[in-house]
Amino acid sequence: MKLVFFDDYRLGVLRDDGVVDVSDAVADLHHHTAQGLLNQVIEGWDGRRDTIASAAESGAARPVDQVRLRPPVPRPGQLVCLAGNYLEPAHPEKETFNAFLKSPTSVMTTGDTVELPETDATVFHFEPEFALVMGKPAAKLAPEDALDTIFGYTQFMDVSARGLPGGFFLGKSWHTFGPMGPVLLTADEVPDPNALGMRLWVNDALKHDVNTGEMARHVPELLAEVTAVVGLEPGDVVSTGTHHYALSPIQDGDRVRMSIEGMGPELAVSVSDPRKRTWER
Repeated sequence: MKLVFFDDYRLGVLRDDGVVDVSDAVADLHHHTAQGLLNQVIEGWDGRRDTIASAAESGAARPVDQVRLRPPVPRPGQLVCLAGNYLEPAHPEKETFNAFLKSPTSVMTTGDTVELPETDATVFHFEPEFALVMGKPAAKLAPEDALDTIFGYTQFMDVSARGLPGGFFLGKSWHTFGPMGPVLLTADEVPDPNALGMRLWVNDALKHDVNTGEMARHVPELLAEVTAVVGLEPGDVVSTGTHHYALSPIQDGDRVRMSIEGMGPELAVSVSDPRKRTWER
């Protein structure tokens, strides 16, 4: 099932013909935020799946271009990102595990604009990533137990500012540096999370064309590594890293879009830079 938030953060399901409002199916849930609603839906999924599916099947769909899609995980409690994690010509073997926490306030979605900060970065990159959304509390997982804790998957761009002091904080957590979605695809729709094609275009030029099977650590192993360090809760997001081979400078006026097999529609954002900087590319 493809879950979305749309308009004023109403819960919907995306069908082939558009978005169906299923908010009546969760009207009994009391919440103050869209993230709070999502967390309750995730935690009570076994008891709500059929009701939501029935509402999605019987409801009238609105065309996607007539709704405003919102981030499918609006404010995750934790947004954990792997550093690297793909086998590449320069890194042909699995290397030391590394990850970082990116600010949840960086999250935005398709149709939005990434604002490049006026800080003196040497360049900005957009990294296409496959992200998982937790469905159960998880700590110190064994790899063989990891997939059972995942609720679903979503598309993610890890926007990065290079050349700044302070490591990952200044490099990763600026406002709008976390484009996500627009769909949260439930895990039952993904038989093998490490068998998906992933592409990214800059101004319609294809830059990345990789497969999640090229990860150095596949999803079960990387989730075990993450939960050896931090505990995860339902609604938390873990982004699984990127292949660096085709990264190129991103600058003012660019349009960047990505697509992961079976997880459409595309995640597409515009780029704005008040300083109008340019880089050779």
